[in-house]
Amino acid sequence: MKISARNRFRGIVTEIQKGAVNGIVKIDIGGGNLMSATISMNAIEELGLAVGKPAYAIVKATSVMVGVDG
Repeated sequence: MKISARNRFRGIVTEIQKGAVNGIVKIDIGGGNLMSATISMNAIEELGLAVGKPAYAIVKATSVMVGVDG
C-alpha cells in the first residue's frame, strides 16, 4: 500500500457497528489505544473488514482543533 498520509497506525479491528448507510469501525492500535472511523457500509464490505482482522487507521488532516470546558 502506498499513500501520501504519514500518520498510519496498523492494528486489529475490534468492533464494527453497522448502520443503514455508514458503520463505525474500531481498531486497536496497541498500547491501550483505540481509533475509530465512520465509513460507508459499502467500504466496510469492499475492504473485507471484520473483527479480528488487521487493518490500518490512516489520519490525513490539515488542521486539528483543541478545546476545553469553561
